[in-house]
Amino acid sequence: MDISLLWIPATLIAAAAQTARNAMQHRLTGSLGTLGAAQVRFLYGLPFALAFLLLILWVGAETLPAPDPHFLLLCAAAAAAQILATVLMLATMQLRNFALSTVYVKTEPVQVAIFAVLVLGEPLGVLAGCAVVVATAGVVAMSSKPDAAAGGAWRPALLGIASGAFFALSAVLFRGAILSLDSGSFALRAGMALTTGLAMQTAALVAWQALFRRDVLRGVLAAWRSSLPAGFMGAFASQCWYIGFALTSAANVRTLGLVEVLFAQLASRRLFAQRATARERWGMGLVVLGLLLLLYATGGN
Repeated sequence: MDISLLWIPATLIAAAAQTARNAMQHRLTGSLGTLGAAQVRFLYGLPFALAFLLLILWVGAETLPAPDPHFLLLCAAAAAAQILATVLMLATMQLRNFALSTVYVKTEPVQVAIFAVLVLGEPLGVLAGCAVVVATAGVVAMSSKPDAAAGGAWRPALLGIASGAFFALSAVLFRGAILSLDSGSFALRAGMALTTGLAMQTAALVAWQALFRRDVLRGVLAAWRSSLPAGFMGAFASQCWYIGFALTSAANVRTLGLVEVLFAQLASRRLFAQRATARERWGMGLVVLGLLLLLYATGGN
């Protein structure tokens, strides 16, 4: 397969793995709370990210590229944005069902496209831009609940959209960090950005919890058996996302990643006994149309 096409299967695998991780974190919020469940992603994901990085080094017989201050600054900013995005996402999941929470967060691609222009100077083509709009319109249609009480509908929507904004900023900054490395294969640069970001996130959250929320930290450490699978799936999903970022624009990756909405709907039905309405099914059709349009627009590039 042409290497330029690898971002497509990498993104699809990332979306499936992230759906599994989100479902695991969603279940952990009951025992660990929002902050504890967010910490699971980072603390228990870091060992697996290190293992992936070592495997890449061994298979490719490569050496680590030297990180410069620009790379570290981009990773730090991206890591902070991702922590906030994860906390907001889990808070949204506590207010609405699993599938619709994912839908709110997945307003992200339009925001990614905006941040990509502002931060990296990577504008989308017209057809790819249309694909982003169509797919996101499907997300909006799925999240629209005209029969819901206004007060109850706006809070999770705003939290989810804010989460999507921080995920979007994080994606663009991590792509910038990957591109800033001057050596190494796309997989190695992706793995190095992932490991660096997770190390920063883990250190920051452990330090904060040790100072202010030791009860949360103790709970996270005590729940290591149930947390390890979520950590593995989170690290695996992120490794695949970052491989996508190394090969094409963050907007392309995150738009195709909207397939996660479909995966989340399946998980919502099977794991949480939550069913889609006719409006949600119509919205999912628009999402699929947008994804097909994106693949046609990019031509795998």
